[in-house]
Amino acid sequence: MIAITHFADDSADFAERAQTALTVLAARPGYVRGTLGRSTDDPGAWLLLTEWENVGSYRRALGGYDVKLHASPLLASAVDVPGGFEALVDVMPGGSAVIRRSDREPRA
Repeated sequence: MIAITHFADDSADFAERAQTALTVLAARPGYVRGTLGRSTDDPGAWLLLTEWENVGSYRRALGGYDVKLHASPLLASAVDVPGGFEALVDVMPGGSAVIRRSDREPRA
């Protein structure tokens, strides 16, 4: 599961607050990786990308005490756009692909 959160924030301490949020999220079960990115065109546009083993891990992580204390205030300031996505296709260097079935597809 991929969670993408957009921010519009010009404050000098944004990157530091986002790193703290990533650190507490990284301590939660099911966390795979996280990245903070800044737009190359707009210095106030940020992206926080996290990857999780599954949607349940992500949702449970948001309920953790440290996450509520250190990450939730940052996440509450996010731009309101869809942010949770299924990882359906990964293409590795060299072109080999890993294709996953969607959880939204009807089961046979």
